[in-house]
Amino acid sequence: MKIDYYQVDAFTDKVFQGNPAGVCPLDEWLPDDIMQSIAAKSNLADTAFFKKQGDSYGLRWFTPTLEVDLCGHATLASAFVISSVLNNSDEPVIFDTEQAGRLVVEKMGSRLVMDLPSRAPEAVEVPELVADGLGCQPAEVLGSRDYLAIFDHADDVANLAPDLAKLARIDRFGVIATAPGKGDVDFVSRFFAPGSGIPEDPVTGSAHCTLIPYWARRLGKRELLTRQISSRGGTLFCEDKGDRVSVGGTAALYLSGTIEL
Repeated sequence: MKIDYYQVDAFTDKVFQGNPAGVCPLDEWLPDDIMQSIAAKSNLADTAFFKKQGDSYGLRWFTPTLEVDLCGHATLASAFVISSVLNNSDEPVIFDTEQAGRLVVEKMGSRLVMDLPSRAPEAVEVPELVADGLGCQPAEVLGSRDYLAIFDHADDVANLAPDLAKLARIDRFGVIATAPGKGDVDFVSRFFAPGSGIPEDPVTGSAHCTLIPYWARRLGKRELLTRQISSRGGTLFCEDKGDRVSVGGTAALYLSGTIEL
C-alpha cells in the first residue's frame, strides 16, 4: 500500500520556520496503530490524517506517542494541502472531527484562517512542579487543557530553559508560557508538552484557544497579533469570538513523497 505524505511548515511563508506537520490524505482510515507508527516515524510534533466524507473531511491528529483531541498547526497544514496542493481551490475546507467538532478553515488572501473552540483559562490549584519545571516563578498560573503560566516580560519567556523531565510529570497536556509582547505584537508565547511527546512545540495553534480569550480580556481588544518565540518562531493572526476563536497564518510546503506500507 502506498500513502501520500506531505510535510508542511505552518504559520510561516518560508520553509525551516513555523511548525512542521506531517499530513497524510487517506481513502479510508488506517488502523490506529499504523497511524501512530507513522507519526512516531515522522517524529514531528504532530502528524494529521484526513479522508473525504461527503462535503467535509474527517481529521485526526497524532503526536509521536498518542492521539490528541486538537492540533491547530496540523489542521492548518491539512487545509493547505487540500486547498493548495490537491485541489487549488479558494473554497472553505470543512473538517468534522470526533473530539473537536466541526472546524472550518477559510482562505483569506495568502492566509488560512481556522475557526476553533475557545478554551478560556480559569483559576485552578497549581502544582509546584509547574514553576519548578519552568525554572522560573510565573506571576500567575491558570488552567484549561494546559497550564497557562503568565510572566511580566517577553524576555522572561524567551529565556526559559525548562526541566523537561519535571514538566513531563504534570497532570495536564502541556504548559503555555506567555507574556505581553513588544511593538505591534500583542503577546508572545512558548509551549511545552514533553509528557505527550512534544518537548517544545515551535508554533501551537491549539494553545491559542486558551491564549486568545485571556489576552483579549486583559488587553480589551478582539483582534490580536502574536508571536510564538521558539527557535523556529511563527506569527499568528487571532480574533476572539466569544465561544470560538479565529487563528490565522500562512503555510509552506517543505516536501512531498510516498510511504510504502
